[in-house]
Amino acid sequence: MLANPTLLQRKYARIIRLIAEHRGLPYEQAFDLFYRSKTFELISEGVADMHCLSDEYLAEEVEREIKGETL
Repeated sequence: MLANPTLLQRKYARIIRLIAEHRGLPYEQAFDLFYRSKTFELISEGVADMHCLSDEYLAEEVEREIKGETL
């Protein structure tokens, strides 16, 4: 299922903010990490309704992906 594009953009912004806060990065770097992640790809393709998961969980997924723990 695909989500409303406007709502997805807002969700992406919240996830990027969380990544920046958790890693102590400027938003530009967090933005780059998120948009290059497999997690972003899965969300944007509507795989398994990942957009329905919490922002915190998805930010943690990106963190795990960066560390090489998942995906």
